[in-house]
Amino acid sequence: MMQTVLAIDPDADFLQWVVKHLSVGDVRVIAATDADQGFTVFQQEKPDIVLTELQLQPVTGMELLRRMRQSDPNALVILNTGFPPTNAVIEAMKLGAYEFLRKEALSYELRPVVEDALKTRESMRTTAAVVPPLDSLQQSIIGQSPAMQGVFKLIGRASRSTAPVLITGESGCGKEVVARAIHKFSARQHKEFVAINCAAIPENLLESELFGHEKGSFTGAVALRVGRFEQCDGGTLFLDEIGDMPLPVQSKILRVLQEGEFSRVGGNQTLRTDVRILAATNRPLEQDVESNRFREDLFYRLNVIRIHIPPLRDRHEDVLPLANFFLQRLAREHRLPPHRLSEGAIRHLEEHHWPGNVRELENTLARACVLATADVLLPKDIPIGSAQLSRPGGTAAEAPAPAAAAAPEAGPAEAGGPDLAGLARRLLDESEKSPGRAVLAELERELLLQALERSGGQPALAARLLGLTAATFAKKLKALPSAP
Repeated sequence: MMQTVLAIDPDADFLQWVVKHLSVGDVRVIAATDADQGFTVFQQEKPDIVLTELQLQPVTGMELLRRMRQSDPNALVILNTGFPPTNAVIEAMKLGAYEFLRKEALSYELRPVVEDALKTRESMRTTAAVVPPLDSLQQSIIGQSPAMQGVFKLIGRASRSTAPVLITGESGCGKEVVARAIHKFSARQHKEFVAINCAAIPENLLESELFGHEKGSFTGAVALRVGRFEQCDGGTLFLDEIGDMPLPVQSKILRVLQEGEFSRVGGNQTLRTDVRILAATNRPLEQDVESNRFREDLFYRLNVIRIHIPPLRDRHEDVLPLANFFLQRLAREHRLPPHRLSEGAIRHLEEHHWPGNVRELENTLARACVLATADVLLPKDIPIGSAQLSRPGGTAAEAPAPAAAAAPEAGPAEAGGPDLAGLARRLLDESEKSPGRAVLAELERELLLQALERSGGQPALAARLLGLTAATFAKKLKALPSAP
């Protein structure tokens, strides 16, 4: 079957090269030299994909992309230009561009990208559920909803400055992904991006982790340690779950923001650093300020640019694009053809509440791909709701592994929840058989470790499983007794 590529560029020599480079096998290339001619050919010929220069007349390639996507929401448009501005890349992705290539890289990037786009178009003809894949550089920052379009714009604006950014949103909605995108499109993109989860590091180690320590500054400090602020000088430091940061460390962070300087733990030397701070939280920091759990001056220093990521349940139109992105990524990781979603499966996904947000969706699809017996996913293949969650409000990341998801043995409290009283009696019976056994400490140890395992090694989620704060969970984990 003949497939058609429309190439639009004011440079006739470049168009001649494109025609020669891409006209292989059943691929036909149509050339146009300006935006109006290109759009006319687009409407008449309905090409499979479009390759267009950003700098066109009488309108830009960005405007042409917008018109094509309005005319055909499934249009696959590849933009290219010499040196694409970062805001142009963000805007193009926002408008639904398939890819944005630098012109000097086209000699080795163009054909693979075009071939991939043509395969995508072919799949779209056979499966209505497939949508155009998005640029892998987006790292799952995907959304067609008005709320996410606003997030994309804020990412573009934030990436042009060095001001601190406060990213808010529920757990699992993609706060670190947004932080990485800001760094990726900023002038600091060639320097380090370092992410620290403030809730996952015990309080007595967090200061050393961030600022480093001098040799002999405390027990166990056998050598000088360079902290994260020194490590990513000139780059970006992402402080996740900053609401769990202890007040003494908050004071040192404030000093870095104000003066650009700090001291290592146990050191007298003042060090300078040029680090952009991005912070994230799923807690209402304003309430923490009122209750004196978070410094007011630090809050206002961080809250210069604020980006709020809406929960997935408030943007169901983003479920399908995200689902297709994850399915394609899973296929690449496992070197298999991507699974497709049936229309029933799409409705199944879009009707779910997604309490665990994007992370739950990703893990749900990963599990579905592992368990599916065909390449088309049906509603029965996708374990969501009561089929997947171990408790109301849980997420896929917190759900037990398939082996652990089996129904528990029937017991006297089966209809009303776990038989905690019976469990306590059995533990005490065991303790009577072994006098002096620290059964309570052993039970706490097992609960902590199993919660950590069940949450996929994510301390914040493990803490929620046990009804603890992240800081309390970290303290208890650090103080675990040795195995009996």
